[in-house]
Amino acid sequence: MLKTLVNAFKIAEIRKKLLTTLMLILIYRLGCFIPIPGVNAGYIGQMVGQYDALGFLNLLSGGGFKNFTIFAMGISPYITSSIIMQLLQIGIPALERMAKEEDGRKKLQEVTRYVGIGFALVESVGIVLSLGSGAVYEANLFTYAAIGIIATGGTAFLMWLGERITENGIGNGVSMIIFASIVSQIPTSAITIFGNIRDGAISLWSLPLMLLLIVAIITLVVYINEGVRRVPVQYAKRVVGRKLYGGQSTHIPMKANANGVMPLIFTMTIMQLPLMIIQIVDKNYQQGILQGFTAFYVKYLQQGTVVYYIFYALLIVGFAYFYTTISFNPIEMSKNLQQYGGFIPGIRPGKPTSDYLARISSRLTLFGALFLAVIAIIPNLFLGALSIKSPFGPTSVLIMVSVALETMEQLQNQMLMRHYKGFLN
Repeated sequence: MLKTLVNAFKIAEIRKKLLTTLMLILIYRLGCFIPIPGVNAGYIGQMVGQYDALGFLNLLSGGGFKNFTIFAMGISPYITSSIIMQLLQIGIPALERMAKEEDGRKKLQEVTRYVGIGFALVESVGIVLSLGSGAVYEANLFTYAAIGIIATGGTAFLMWLGERITENGIGNGVSMIIFASIVSQIPTSAITIFGNIRDGAISLWSLPLMLLLIVAIITLVVYINEGVRRVPVQYAKRVVGRKLYGGQSTHIPMKANANGVMPLIFTMTIMQLPLMIIQIVDKNYQQGILQGFTAFYVKYLQQGTVVYYIFYALLIVGFAYFYTTISFNPIEMSKNLQQYGGFIPGIRPGKPTSDYLARISSRLTLFGALFLAVIAIIPNLFLGALSIKSPFGPTSVLIMVSVALETMEQLQNQMLMRHYKGFLN
């Protein structure tokens, strides 16, 4: 990884992209320290420690929510809107057709931005209202309007930053913002854990066990993410004029976890939505218009229950298959192979080839989804047994490692393309 970064900095074009990305992330981190006027940050910080949903939101905002800065809502509203728009594409044929066209994708992206801005406005004002008058110094219409406008503007600016990182930086703008948010919370989480060890709340033996767990997770993630199923492809020989083309052997690389960490991010966002709604509408957890739903959720779907982890795993598997249907089209791949005279040895061209590729993709998707579920659930149970509770957990490590690997892969591809251009020129 370090060698890749050193080599990337030697190329002027890629060095410019890296420096642009670092500058934009620095702007994001500076914004996480600019508070919104009229908000009692100390009171909100206390609430973050009490509610898991707020702790998760604080993690994704890089600590901005705890201090209720201009980036308090982070990029989460945009992620939620992306999930909803992609789910709607399955149920609404018109949206599905739009997603297959370049102009349609641009329109859908624009709609996704507007929906994300709407979510940011509703969530920022709704959460502050749900926390009561103690969350603000003066509870009036002007204060809540200012909070909504500034927090929504912060989310819109982060969406713009993510697009700039994707276009002018090294790519994966939204993932890079999430990565920076999680990394920024490592010192805070470490200080909290060491403080608990000092106070006797956590056993000293828990620290080496936790470090061993982190090393095991990183090793597994790297090993699985680098795993590839190579489907052999043979190109038939054909004569064009006096020249002979084709006849070479190659392969189709199909990654063991092609979806990366996106199914996990989608699942985390969806699982936190009901709890956030409960906190907004029924903050006492005992009475309110959602009393029955609150009682059911706390009893069966609260983090730590068996039903919660089963539902969590099922959502990961469901989102993994959903994401695969969007990103991988075996019918189109089969047509391309047949068009250029390629075939998979032992498999007839056409529908048998597409069925074969779909079957392999389905198995790899299931394997990748189960891997994500195991990494997200088993370590949490282990940490629960050690009485270690922190928003920064195995899932955060998984996201960081996955984004880092994707970034390194993109850098390597860009360097490879740069060498090809230099060779051709």
